[in-house]
Amino acid sequence: MPLMKVKPLAEFAPGEVTELEIGEALYAVCNIDGKLHCVSGTCPHAGGPLAQGSLHGNYLVCPWHGFEFDCRTGLNDDDEDMKLETYPVVVQDADVFVDLP
Repeated sequence: MPLMKVKPLAEFAPGEVTELEIGEALYAVCNIDGKLHCVSGTCPHAGGPLAQGSLHGNYLVCPWHGFEFDCRTGLNDDDEDMKLETYPVVVQDADVFVDLP
């Protein structure tokens, strides 16, 4: 997978989730205590825009139906079959890169 430069690090506030639209795909980047985690940005339950939800600790909460996903692993604690894809994040020279397919 190629590293893609997405935004300056300063645009990812701690405790916040940021939506990335790359091509036709959506991604959600969660800033948990200064560490960035990228997951697929569409909820597998009903297609909700995850980055428009809220971040509660390590959990990203879908704004449509409240499904919660651990930003670090992509896992949903209630249903192990409902998992988000995760993508490595690299910070270099104050820029954020995501390893996307």
